[in-house]
Amino acid sequence: MNRPIKVVVAKPGLDGHDQGAKVVARALMDAGMEVIYTGLRQTPEAVARIAQDEDADVIALSSMAGSHVPFCEKLKPLLEQAGLSDKLWVIGGNLPKQDHARLKELGFRGVFPSSSRLDDIVNFVKANVA
Repeated sequence: MNRPIKVVVAKPGLDGHDQGAKVVARALMDAGMEVIYTGLRQTPEAVARIAQDEDADVIALSSMAGSHVPFCEKLKPLLEQAGLSDKLWVIGGNLPKQDHARLKELGFRGVFPSSSRLDDIVNFVKANVA
């Protein structure tokens, strides 16, 4: 890739806690990636539109509010319709272990619970973006 990896970081739904998203965004930027942070309270439609408009390589969600599975179920077909199926989809935050398999079924290849190390997230993104 001849340009920095471009990552859209989004906060889904009514989730009002964005400290973790900002910490991850800074770690990705420090690793040389271009990061677009959407801000709080994004709809699935807005996330898909922003990711498409920005020509993102990575669509990253940060969820602390517990509505991650229904949000991702609504987001998946929108990302597919936008031609973003081949992009890397990742999610982090308050993600109970029992939800990880469902998130992966929905196409989120990277699932990072709150206890994840920043280096692990950065290295996963670098290793999985062509």
